[in-house]
Amino acid sequence: MKIIKSSHFITVIAGLLTTSLAIAIITYPDAAFQASLQGLKIWWEIIFPALLPFFIFSEILLAFGVVHFMGELLEPLMKPLFNVPGVGAFVLAMGFASGYPMGAKLTTRLREQKMVSRVEGERLVAFTSTSDPLFLFGAIAVGFFHQVELGIFLAIVHYTSSLIVGLLMRFYEKNNPESSSRRSRLNRNEDHIIIRAFRAMHRARIADGRKFGKLLGDAVMSSIQTILMIGGFIIVFSVVLSILTQIGVTGLIISMLHFILTPLGISKDLAQSIIYGFFEVTLGAKTVSESGIYTPLIEKLAIVSSISAWSGISVHGQIAAILQKTDIRYKPFFIARIFHSIIAFVLSLVLYRPFHISETMNAIPTFVYQFSQELSTFNPLSIFQNIGYYFLWIFVVLISLSLAIHLLKRKKHLQ
Repeated sequence: MKIIKSSHFITVIAGLLTTSLAIAIITYPDAAFQASLQGLKIWWEIIFPALLPFFIFSEILLAFGVVHFMGELLEPLMKPLFNVPGVGAFVLAMGFASGYPMGAKLTTRLREQKMVSRVEGERLVAFTSTSDPLFLFGAIAVGFFHQVELGIFLAIVHYTSSLIVGLLMRFYEKNNPESSSRRSRLNRNEDHIIIRAFRAMHRARIADGRKFGKLLGDAVMSSIQTILMIGGFIIVFSVVLSILTQIGVTGLIISMLHFILTPLGISKDLAQSIIYGFFEVTLGAKTVSESGIYTPLIEKLAIVSSISAWSGISVHGQIAAILQKTDIRYKPFFIARIFHSIIAFVLSLVLYRPFHISETMNAIPTFVYQFSQELSTFNPLSIFQNIGYYFLWIFVVLISLSLAIHLLKRKKHLQ
């Protein structure tokens, strides 16, 4: 009886909220329309061209068995560090390079092909769903703060804190039998790791069996469907945030948030940024950069890092919708976002002084200066290309480390 009453209560609340929102949209049609246009512009000019190629080619790489090949090579590294299969390295690299919701999209595909268990999928989504470098450098560092050097700092904080979350998530349901069940399929000391990798790639390609024309068509259709879903979420939450601002809800929450920020020593000008960032990361980061000259830069960077790690309710909705295709649960991802946000905030405060970032950005480390010189003339495509090269080298390093670990274990076993 108690469950029924609780269910009825949720139904009533959901009905009242959606009805109130619909009435507010009718009352403020111009604000809703402008917010829709803003969301559509972001989706069409940024999200669509940035994510679509990654979605399509990731599907092709899966079908051709390249992901399976990489999974075998990187198993000795990913399993001890993050307690996920080697294919998680592919999700990690693609997620870091193209941003959310790529990590969730690829993880669900791996789960559908039974390449990861439910628990491993939940661990993987938790630390591979991040902002992309183009957003950190182009939108935040250059577009909002007008200092490309800050992109280096924000990227280091963002991805380091994400990896820390991954290291913490390795202990999530550590004793769950799903985590170790997949390792019993064959004796891993029979063949060299590279031979096993090629065999895994061949088996995956044969098992898929689709001709290239069919495969490409399926990849495009699946990717377009996901991109359209993402666009819908962006537009909906743009409208919701605009309406909440019009009716004064955000102002009320900002006033309440002042009482929390004051004891923490954080400028009250950042309250609006936190509220906006809770819903949508881009708008939150923009309001942080406009919070006033009297707001210390260290506070601005810490809040921006925290907002980027949280990623906004809009992204949460996208990832929750993608995960519903499988048995991977949303709750672990939600908890991981909270940890990522806190760790990024703290890490920003810790690294601010070692980076010698001044309020006028006159003093920065030598290696940061050399990198920023390459990006001094901002060009989104050139930045994206530079970041791509760095991720390629990271992949080479990861594979080299994985092979070294495998050879050491094999030598020890033979002895």
